[in-house]
Amino acid sequence: QVQLVESGGGLVQAGGSLRLSCAASGRTFNKYAWFRQAPGKEREFVAAINWNGGITNYVDSVKGRFTISRDNAKNTVYLQMNSLKPEDTAVYYCAADFRGWFQSGYDYWGQGTQVTVSS
Repeated sequence: QVQLVESGGGLVQAGGSLRLSCAASGRTFNKYAWFRQAPGKEREFVAAINWNGGITNYVDSVKGRFTISRDNAKNTVYLQMNSLKPEDTAVYYCAADFRGWFQSGYDYWGQGTQVTVSS
C-alpha cells in the first residue's frame, strides 16, 4: 500500500524557516509536488519536482523563498521554506504520481501538515 507521510509543520514567526518532509512508503514516484490550502481558500499548487530533481517548478509567490528537493534513496521529498510570511499559513499537502512530468495530475496525497506563520 502506497502511503505519503508529511512532517515538519509547526508555528514560526514571520521571517523564519521550516522544512517539510514527505516520506513515501515502498515506492519511488516519478514526480512530487507540494500544495497548500489556507482557511476559506482553494488548494493551490506550491512546487513540484521531477524524477531526478533536474526540473522544478514553483508558484510565483514562493519563488526565491522555497526550495523543493528529493532524496530517492530515502523516497522522500522536502520543501525548505525560508523568509516565511503570514500569508504562507496553510495546511501543506504532499502529492506524488508515477506519470511523467508532462502528464498532469497527482493520484497520491498525504494527510497534510499545518504551517502557521505569526506576524
